[in-house]
Amino acid sequence: MSGLSIQRFLFFWKRKNADGNDLSFSVRQIIGVKPGNIKIYSLALKHTSASTQDNPKGFKESNERLEYLGDAILGAVVADYLFKKFPYKDEGFLTEIRSRIVNRESLNNLCKKIGLNKLIEYDNRSYNNAPGQSIYGDALEAMVGAVYLDKGYKACKKFIIHRLLPYYDLSTVISINSNFKSMLIEWSQKESKQLVFEIIEEKGKRHQKEFTAQIIIDSEPLTVGYGYSKKKAEQAAAQKACEILEVK
Repeated sequence: MSGLSIQRFLFFWKRKNADGNDLSFSVRQIIGVKPGNIKIYSLALKHTSASTQDNPKGFKESNERLEYLGDAILGAVVADYLFKKFPYKDEGFLTEIRSRIVNRESLNNLCKKIGLNKLIEYDNRSYNNAPGQSIYGDALEAMVGAVYLDKGYKACKKFIIHRLLPYYDLSTVISINSNFKSMLIEWSQKESKQLVFEIIEEKGKRHQKEFTAQIIIDSEPLTVGYGYSKKKAEQAAAQKACEILEVK
């Protein structure tokens, strides 16, 4: 099939024909306005594994540059929002809450909540039919970058505040004890359980590696977590374990 797997063929068909509508309609449902330059959004949804042709400048086009741009804009908008939302909180509080909102695990989940994950283009052969979790958060950041380029900063800020942040319950975000690893260690000691944190995978470029951490309890794997540092991956895995074990 011209080098494309059946799954990739079906992906393209669904992307063009989902519910009888095209990509422009799907993007509009997500960002809330009609996209201007649909090519920017199409690029935002193209993971590097799906980039097969070099452009005239000699590099493969993917959503990596848009991801870089979107990451900066998302962080700035969320920082501005929290700064105004909590006028009497110190820098440490604001930094921590922003981190909880824009960390990789949170963005991965948000991407799936808004349905953006269904539009991402990637080479399933590179991931054994299951994409790495960072693909979702990366695509969300790239989409923010695309909205910024297509609609400008004000429209992008509106997209973030009115279409993305409502998925967060700030009171819950604030009340969460983010040190899940310490909570899990304390629980294991109390319950006399053997607890092991293990980094089972590293992938990506030198300056943008994604780590996969696994938690093993009494020799049985329990959860995995992902992050752009070993610490964040362990925290993500520990958070899932705390939820499963109802550790509070």
